Amino acid sequence: MVKIRLARHGRKRLPFYRVVAADIKAPRDGKFLEILGTYNPVEKDESKEVTLKIDRVDYWLGHGAQPTDTVAALIKKFRSKAE
Repeated sequence: MVKIRLARHGRKRLPFYRVVAADIKAPRDGKFLEILGTYNPVEKDESKEVTLKIDRVDYWLGHGAQPTDTVAALIKKFRSKAE
């Protein structure tokens, strides 16, 4: 089964996340199938806080991938901002 989740990067006290499609058995920062976007919670400019390849997100969701609660909220925020 595939999950769409966050993989943490960055340094201590300065987090930066990649939104990735990964197998549920893979570790959080381990092997992933595809990078779908980024999330920078420290970013002051809200338009740059979340970037997603929405067509690829829709592809994975269409093939049964389950987003985590946090990623589902980010997708919802990104779609509302894009419209």
